Amino acid sequence: MLFITALKTRVKLLFIVLFGLLLNACTLIGPDFEKPELGLDEQWLADYRETFKSGDATKWWEVFNDPVLNQLINLAHQQNLDLQTVAIRILEARAQLGIARGSLFPQSQTLETGLAFHKLSERSPNFDPSFDDPDFVAFDMGFDALWELDVWGRFRRGIESANAKLAVSAAEYDDMLVSLTAEVAVSYVQICAFKQRLQVALENAQIQKDSVRITEVRVREGISTELDMQQARALLHSTLALITRLQTGLRHAKNGLAVLLGRFPGQIDRFLDDQMTIPQASKAIVLDIPVNMLRRRPDVRKAEYNAAAQSALIGVAKADLLPRFTLRGALGLNSSSSGAIDIFDVFDMKSLAATIGPTVSWPILNYGRLKNNVRVQDARFEQAFMQYRQTVLTAVREVEDAMIAFVNSGRRVEHLQRGVQASGRSVDLALAQYRSGLEDYTRVLDSQQFLVQQQDALISGQGDYVKNIIAVYKALGGGWEIRENQNIFPQKALQRMQQRVDWEDFVNDEGS
Repeated sequence: MLFITALKTRVKLLFIVLFGLLLNACTLIGPDFEKPELGLDEQWLADYRETFKSGDATKWWEVFNDPVLNQLINLAHQQNLDLQTVAIRILEARAQLGIARGSLFPQSQTLETGLAFHKLSERSPNFDPSFDDPDFVAFDMGFDALWELDVWGRFRRGIESANAKLAVSAAEYDDMLVSLTAEVAVSYVQICAFKQRLQVALENAQIQKDSVRITEVRVREGISTELDMQQARALLHSTLALITRLQTGLRHAKNGLAVLLGRFPGQIDRFLDDQMTIPQASKAIVLDIPVNMLRRRPDVRKAEYNAAAQSALIGVAKADLLPRFTLRGALGLNSSSSGAIDIFDVFDMKSLAATIGPTVSWPILNYGRLKNNVRVQDARFEQAFMQYRQTVLTAVREVEDAMIAFVNSGRRVEHLQRGVQASGRSVDLALAQYRSGLEDYTRVLDSQQFLVQQQDALISGQGDYVKNIIAVYKALGGGWEIRENQNIFPQKALQRMQQRVDWEDFVNDEGS
């Protein structure tokens, strides 16, 4: 008797607790994500006030004032397949967020109806011989619903995580946009550099062919030795070998640019002029303080949102340790008859059946699985937090590396320009002395060979200088802002998707 009394008391207490929880269903289990303080310096390591300035770097590629480059970048933004793939992932993330939001409402709703003919077995243990007719027809129609209440915030934490994942997908698109723009610009500069290097090599090859003819004439006249002639031929073939290597590099660069533009190799030649030269830019580059740079870089934002999404999953896992409170309900019509069912009898109030009531489930015998899942989610959050900090460190390093590379590559180009001028003068002097018989051909050979190397190094250095400008803007995370207020989703892909699935206005509804 005492046991029954105690049991009734506990049941009453349970219902009181349940009622209180239902009235105050605003509890959020788990940690709230807080953006960590990084303690960044307000300035970069080196002070390049004459080289870097503050300003807008949204369309940084326009500093080169190159219409061909602008056109290629615009085509890449429209046609690059990797960028389109990331854009579709944003739609996937929106759909995942919609699924998470739907969990706040009744999770299971079923509308069922059925008509069945039943014949009772006379050998059944429950069969009654007094039945006039053991056969009957039954009709059922009903609606069942199951609603788990979000008492501990498990579903709301899931929505929080899905929201952060949507932000991750948007940051991933921005990061891809920054990388793609820089890659297109670098590919274009490489093509220009290869064309200029190839042109210079062809001009040097023509000069060296003339030198070969001169030495051949001088050998026939007995003025020079065969050694001079063979040395001239060796230098010519060395330059011709360089030409073949440059032609291969040029074709590879064109093929790479074609893929970035979402096209097959050979389909972009019409955009490229044979007279292309390496684009030029002013020496002053837009630069911002480290903190603002981190706010702009998409990969940093992506790492932060990943950590926020994982933080919310800790709350989801913790909520699994606590009781779940569910409302179950069923409403339907049920009727049976040994003869034909009268349709009016079916919809009579006497055929109405209903069930409603709360249930409580608590997986107390989980053998540590749920608690270990909390530990798993917490460990993953710590990893995401460390990855965020590593991304920040990498971002700062990339900016510092790009700045010093840009500044020193400019100084290198200046030295190479002076070296080419000196080498050209050296060739002229060596040829004059050779023709006058004051020097042998070895001096001419050495000076011409060094000139070829210096000219090739100068053009390569000029290309590296421009590529380092691109690297600075990429490290600063510039360029992704152009997608704001723009429809970034590929229209052809959306048409294919619309034919398969009803997307309605989902594409334009950022809150979905």
